[in-house]
Amino acid sequence: MKVVLFCGGYGTRMRSGQPGDVPKPMQLVGPRPLIWHVMRYYAHFGHTDFVLCLGYGAQHIKDFFLNYQETDSNDFILHKGEVRMLSQDTSDWSIAFVQTGLRSPIGERLRRVRPYLEGEEMFLANYADVLTDAPLPEIIDRFKQADAGASMMVVPPPGTFHCVDVADDGAVRAISPVSEMPLWVNGGYFVLRQEVFDHIPENGDLVGDACVELAKRGRLTAYRHRGYWRPTDTVNQRIELDDAYSRGERPWALWER
Repeated sequence: MKVVLFCGGYGTRMRSGQPGDVPKPMQLVGPRPLIWHVMRYYAHFGHTDFVLCLGYGAQHIKDFFLNYQETDSNDFILHKGEVRMLSQDTSDWSIAFVQTGLRSPIGERLRRVRPYLEGEEMFLANYADVLTDAPLPEIIDRFKQADAGASMMVVPPPGTFHCVDVADDGAVRAISPVSEMPLWVNGGYFVLRQEVFDHIPENGDLVGDACVELAKRGRLTAYRHRGYWRPTDTVNQRIELDDAYSRGERPWALWER
């Protein structure tokens, strides 16, 4: 099953504003960028055919893969000046690099890579900046059983905020962590059918347009995931992931188990 990765946005909350900043999916977690960790997750489950929706910072992404060094994260033997790899990451990956515009919304980026999805009854899609340990085969199986047009993984709202139930007279009736409320947010992992293209207008959005319309038609399903899920919307969130990697705490790295 092909995997579409949206990796062309500006990611303004992640950037310092200085010229030459790399795009958010290329921010490092350990020795590899975020996008590599996301792709490695899919590859772990046998999905190694990728379509990258490029935009801002496209050259950084191209250069990384064109000059990929397997020795950075794999064991190898150096004998008489020759390298023999003991394991490899990307040798069986197929990656399409597609320029989808500097300011295109997610839905428009998906529209522009549609020719590369021809013949795919179903395909996967991801924002390329969120790490998880979600059981992908189960997500796909449930989607197939639901016979829906699209599936999105949903997660409890992140953060340490508390929801306060306040009466009209100002009395507080209850306080609950937001993560324990019956609320779910978009987790950024999608399974889609070609049907989704019927509901994305030019310069439209995947969630705001297509998913909203599919939900109205009863054609959208959700997979609830309460396990590990970490976004990287800010510099601090990326640093926390990098620190966790350094400590050997990387539950998203299912391929290491």
